[in-house]
Amino acid sequence: MFYDGAYDYVIAGGGTGGCVLAGRLSEDPTVSVLLLEAGGTDRNLFIHMPAGFPKLSTGPHQWGYASIPQKHGNGRRIPLRQGHVLGGGGSINSQVFTRGVAEDYDGWVTDYGCEGWSADEVSQYFVRSESNSRLSAPHHGTQGPLGVSDLVHPHKLSAAFVQAGHEFGLPYNSDFNGAEQYGVGFYQTTTKNGRRCSAAVAYLKPARKRRNLTVRTNVIVSKVIIKNGRAVGVRALEGGSARTYSAKREVIVASGAFGSPKLLQLSGIGNSPDLAAAGIDTIHPLPGVGKNLQDHCAVDVIFELTDYHSLDRLNRVSPAAIMAGLEYLTLHSGPFASTVVEAGGFSYGNKNEKTPDLQFHFLPAARAEVGCPTLRPGFGATLNSYFVRPRSRGTVRVASSDPAKAPLIDPNYLADDYDVEMAIAGVQQSRQIMEQSSMAPFIRAERMGDGTPVKTRDEYVNFVRSYGRTSYHPVGTCAMGTKEDSVVSPRLKVHGLEGLRVVDSSIMPRLVSSNTQAPTIMIAEKAAEMILEDAHDTTSRVVAG
Repeated sequence: MFYDGAYDYVIAGGGTGGCVLAGRLSEDPTVSVLLLEAGGTDRNLFIHMPAGFPKLSTGPHQWGYASIPQKHGNGRRIPLRQGHVLGGGGSINSQVFTRGVAEDYDGWVTDYGCEGWSADEVSQYFVRSESNSRLSAPHHGTQGPLGVSDLVHPHKLSAAFVQAGHEFGLPYNSDFNGAEQYGVGFYQTTTKNGRRCSAAVAYLKPARKRRNLTVRTNVIVSKVIIKNGRAVGVRALEGGSARTYSAKREVIVASGAFGSPKLLQLSGIGNSPDLAAAGIDTIHPLPGVGKNLQDHCAVDVIFELTDYHSLDRLNRVSPAAIMAGLEYLTLHSGPFASTVVEAGGFSYGNKNEKTPDLQFHFLPAARAEVGCPTLRPGFGATLNSYFVRPRSRGTVRVASSDPAKAPLIDPNYLADDYDVEMAIAGVQQSRQIMEQSSMAPFIRAERMGDGTPVKTRDEYVNFVRSYGRTSYHPVGTCAMGTKEDSVVSPRLKVHGLEGLRVVDSSIMPRLVSSNTQAPTIMIAEKAAEMILEDAHDTTSRVVAG
């Protein structure tokens, strides 16, 4: 066992939350910060090329997780890609920048006791994080580290989709993060000057030159060390050797909605029966760890095009692909500067809801998800939809005391009948939007699943249960709140322990009505401020005492 020194803050996980924390905490030159990431660096060209994210769906930059067989998903094991690289999911996602609605955050306060997290209170952290190329106050920031921009040259299919959505009855919306979420339009994305702007790029890269920040990659944190009710460090595996890193102030777990509960459980923190089943002794019983898993269950509809229109024509070597590659490498523009998920919108499956409950993503390409029909390159487009406030809840359980083993992940998709009805509403609206006149010149045929007709209610139910998949938005497994089943307090401290926080999407008590990267950055921005406040208060008490 190697002892590798003490740091004020040890951060377990270099994903979105971890990178924001490392960047913000190390702004104070009087503290030392250690960031440990299980994956590698983010130097891969496809990470920084906006259109490159489909190339990252396999390989070393993602964990390769899959769900346990889904009881309400026709027994399928659903792939659950999560980032295994500096920047985490923000280094491999489709870069869509949405925040949700005010009611999401206000509900955290009223329903879960998360004081300090209302929409009005968290707005400043969204604004603080953002450097928007078009929009500004009151809803947006222009001086933050996170680059947010518009598509420079939207694909003609994306433009036709936006027109079709308008014909369907959705108003045009130029800012889904503004006063109103409802409508159809082009997504802003976390890109800057034609390159992905992940949290690793925005927060960590500028901080790497600071002498008080240490970043180590390819390090698996295996345990949080608890002594006398306080987290005092972590054990880790690095290069085949066991190492120990001590934390003088705090250990901060930022390993994501699957990794954070797993690490707590490996440390003996969690639901005692779950720990016993994995051969782990309970150090601190906390039943909510790994419970409350939520994710958006997306359903894709694929469309065959009339001509060689779509971006996936560039997936194979051709003169056009070579020219597009050269244009990107020299100018950071052209087709490879597209995020592929270019347009979308928010609609109502239930008109009685106060805010939209369906979200759509349009791709001028045939999506290569498991179960999607295979089309000729250049002849496909995709529209997916999901219910933004799912009622189904799942679990994450540690499989064994071996930290290298993947956790047992059960998203429990579509367990609630209302989720099924809303998934059906999303598919029905997807089909209706794509039937509008603006899309007609481009569409040859609709391709759904294995080609089985989908007309009756029973056929719709079977379709969504057969093809529903992750939207890569898992949250909730270390839920914030004041109720018995919560894991962390509104200051993100693990209940009943000192010196230990969780800072990532796992702390969301309820999933937001949108993509999750921007909310996770907000969480980490607010967490960094709280951590520094608490450190200052502690120092002041010591001096005064």
